[in-house]
Amino acid sequence: MTYLTREQVRRIDRLAMSRYHIPGIVLMENAARAVAAAADAMLRRAPRQRSPAPAARGGLVLVLCGGGNNGGDGLAAARHLHNHGRRVLIALCTDPQRYEGDALVNWRIVQAMGLATVEASARAIASARADLIVDAIFGTGLTQPPRPPFERYARAVQRSGAPVLAVDLPSGLDCDSGRPLGPCIRATRTVTFVARKAGFANPQSRQFTGRVTVADIGCPRELIESVAQEP
Repeated sequence: MTYLTREQVRRIDRLAMSRYHIPGIVLMENAARAVAAAADAMLRRAPRQRSPAPAARGGLVLVLCGGGNNGGDGLAAARHLHNHGRRVLIALCTDPQRYEGDALVNWRIVQAMGLATVEASARAIASARADLIVDAIFGTGLTQPPRPPFERYARAVQRSGAPVLAVDLPSGLDCDSGRPLGPCIRATRTVTFVARKAGFANPQSRQFTGRVTVADIGCPRELIESVAQEP
């Protein structure tokens, strides 16, 4: 089983784009499709039906989006879920003016599609009464304890009782150690990209990741194997 450190993940991303000419937006799109598929599966297995007037194929999906590429993955997943017939609400954990690159592209698409968005808050998370929460706040780049108001978000997610799908890894979890850096989202399931993260080898990480599945987002197999073998 392959495990990748934070630096190895970054190197694979860089080389996939520079050596193999795969645009970053393609990697993000593939990641988002994998997240949307997992969310659909979770809703089919355990429909909560707590939201008023649920859509024909399930209830409300609350997508918590941070400011980096993890948030961009969440924005893209939200539009795929909308296209699948799901009711989606995007809770922005950052000022959208801060989006750039591929995340900005997806923010503009979300705006053009007219998807519902709110400013993230503990009240917004509680009042959404979501059937599923997608955690796309922080990714592998987090190395310091998350700053306020993240702790309030994490507490509200926990109190909601909704199943949680983490994008790449639960927000607040250290990629390399598998230990929380501070407040941390506890996920029911984690869809991680390219390979399992080094911290997932730590048995203590399971209380935060839940069930882990690896999604292929298009990085060449030879590249992954080569970087994984580097010291």
